[in-house]
Amino acid sequence: MRLLAFLASALVLGMVAATVWTITGSPGLVDEIPATPFVTAPTPAPTPIIISVDEGEGAQEIGDMLEDEGVIESAIQFRVLVELLGYDRLLQAGEYELDPNTPALAVVYRMRRGIVSSLFVTVIEGWRLEEIADALDDQGVMSREDFLAAAVAGNFDFDFLRRLGPITPLEGYLFPATYFYRRDDTAEDVIQRMLEALDENFTPELRSQALDQGLTVHGVLTLAAIIEREAQVPEERPIMAQVFLTRLRRGILLEADPTVQYALAADPESVEEFGYWKAELTGQDLEVDSDYNTYRVGGLPPTPIAAPRLDSIMAVIEPADTNFLFFVATGDEDGSHVFAETLAEHLENVEEYLR
Repeated sequence: MRLLAFLASALVLGMVAATVWTITGSPGLVDEIPATPFVTAPTPAPTPIIISVDEGEGAQEIGDMLEDEGVIESAIQFRVLVELLGYDRLLQAGEYELDPNTPALAVVYRMRRGIVSSLFVTVIEGWRLEEIADALDDQGVMSREDFLAAAVAGNFDFDFLRRLGPITPLEGYLFPATYFYRRDDTAEDVIQRMLEALDENFTPELRSQALDQGLTVHGVLTLAAIIEREAQVPEERPIMAQVFLTRLRRGILLEADPTVQYALAADPESVEEFGYWKAELTGQDLEVDSDYNTYRVGGLPPTPIAAPRLDSIMAVIEPADTNFLFFVATGDEDGSHVFAETLAEHLENVEEYLR
């Protein structure tokens, strides 16, 4: 009788799975994270239930725990779904924050992907700390002030932070990605996960590779952040890296517009009028008195100016093999640039493309 009941449940759940497939067009779409940030509903959220899944726990143990805690209605349904989807050995360990009476299918997919919470925030490539703080504040995760106060090197224990002063802001060190957070997470909890993501992507092996080329982690991130703000065409990132690295070796000013934009945003009135990244720079802007103004100050700026993606970091570690020293935007919609080896060539390009 139990076998018949199990087969009947499997048949019903198979029909449910087929319906999900029909509605979404593909089972894979159920697995995807929404592209837009989570917006808190106006109605009070139910009290979450914390479920700890340890390494090696199977669907039966997890299902029984979920049913006992009131997360799902049926442990049997959970196990059947896991079996049908082939996820028996793929459920990820973690401390999950789940609402009461969550559909079993949603829990299965959450645990397959290791999504510990339904709440998330996305850090966009090229954002500065204030933009991350604004996003967290806008979504009600935490106050802008709490985040910025917590985002200093001394609050966290990572080897790549040890050469930084304890009150050095973590500008450029918070890796761009989508992060899940729990309702009771502190600013330190959220920042810890962002630093862990940097540690996992900018691996010790890559750090060693950079060091072999005379580049520190801080130097790589500082240059990668400039490239992140400059490049819109992926293929141009390694070329820009080569241009900037060559200029640094020869003692030539970097003359990078994003560093000036960053400097201008130190003035709240400028941010109010032009935003964090002023689009059209003037001759007066290029004279701004700031250590970040690479039109006036040699070498790299004191810190990164934004959060670079892994491609920008890799561009610095593995730059292109060219002899270019200059580039200028073409003005095309794709955001491409034209490169030059000599000042004479560069001036011709400026005349042609900035006419």
